[in-house]
Amino acid sequence: ASMHGFLSGFYSLDSSRKSAKVYVDVVEDQLDVYQTDGAGKVANRLISVPLYASDSARHAPMIFRKTSLDIDIASIFLKYRPSVKGVPAQLSADLNVALYAGLRRDRFKVSYKTDPLGKQTRELNSLGYDLGFFAGTGITPVSPFTTLNRTTNDYSGMIIQMGFAGFLESRFASFGLAIGIDHLVSRDSKIWIYNHKPWVGFVVGIALN
Repeated sequence: ASMHGFLSGFYSLDSSRKSAKVYVDVVEDQLDVYQTDGAGKVANRLISVPLYASDSARHAPMIFRKTSLDIDIASIFLKYRPSVKGVPAQLSADLNVALYAGLRRDRFKVSYKTDPLGKQTRELNSLGYDLGFFAGTGITPVSPFTTLNRTTNDYSGMIIQMGFAGFLESRFASFGLAIGIDHLVSRDSKIWIYNHKPWVGFVVGIALN
């Protein structure tokens, strides 16, 4: 899996009340910011921003923004199912996995602080979020309890799950909330009380792109 983070690429740079399309080359301890032309080609270098303590003059805070497609492998760790047909609300943590795709927005802010020795210390703060859809598979208990005693079978049934999710992003993993439905893949789907009933879940994703 790849990592979410401030990586080399094209960004929108907000600095001193101006916005420009730039290319940022991210190396270990420095950001090299390049101007781009209208065709998206890299032109001359605008500025190099060291990320270590420096005696150089202080720059105004810079904000880099990026919009991209996010593709994750996701799992709903907890599902809250509201009460159905007199059966109390349920909280489940059954095994499941899904493929998620959504529109991702990232914001990286480079700001500055002066230490007691007068050196400028750069700080890099990031915030990411995205919204999209997921679909996948999992297992769920099927029993007399979840069918209102319309079957005597007691087994783990396979489900197809789908829905909508929103994530807040860290550098590697994504955490968020999901709203979805499950379809039981068995002959008991018509009597399973949670079939196609909405649930709310806590979802975690790992980046693929």
